[in-house]
Amino acid sequence: MSPSPEILTPERILEATEDVLRRYGPTKATVVDVARALGVSHGSVYRHFRTKAALREAVTARWLGRTEELLGELSEEPAKTAEEKLRQWLAVLFEAKRHKAGDDPELFATYGVLIQEASGVVDEHLLVLIGQLAAIIGEGVRSGQFAARDPLAAARAVFDATARFHDPVYAPQWERPEIDDEFRAVCELLLRGLRA
Repeated sequence: MSPSPEILTPERILEATEDVLRRYGPTKATVVDVARALGVSHGSVYRHFRTKAALREAVTARWLGRTEELLGELSEEPAKTAEEKLRQWLAVLFEAKRHKAGDDPELFATYGVLIQEASGVVDEHLLVLIGQLAAIIGEGVRSGQFAARDPLAAARAVFDATARFHDPVYAPQWERPEIDDEFRAVCELLLRGLRA
């Protein structure tokens, strides 16, 4: 039985859009394909997302938001030191990106294309991630663990220094046997630099 338009939600549309993107790729997937997958007219989809671009931006924001949420929970854990949080935050970011690239390569490649289109969404995502890092570093400064004059500038530097472990451009390297050792070495170097 196909769903009725009354129960059509943005979340269901985004889920269907991910499936359609996985199946057809970003160049061939259409709003009509999404509507067909949901058993509704394309007009029903447009009631929730006014344009194809808006739908693609929303699905990209949803995908990036999963990582933000996961990392946000880590950065707010009260039982851990700032150093533990920073180490875990970087490790979880790397593992999340590696997981997405390895477990669902079609969708990962699709998002590589969508991210180029949705630069505003990506810029916002990067600000959230750097803000989380700045909060952790700021906490470390206040507790005397870290010595950074400007936690936001330090957060940007840490993010940039670890780009090889989270920027999708480097995804082909993430399965190399020595990548975990290289990741740990970079993290240790950064932590040594931040310590008071």
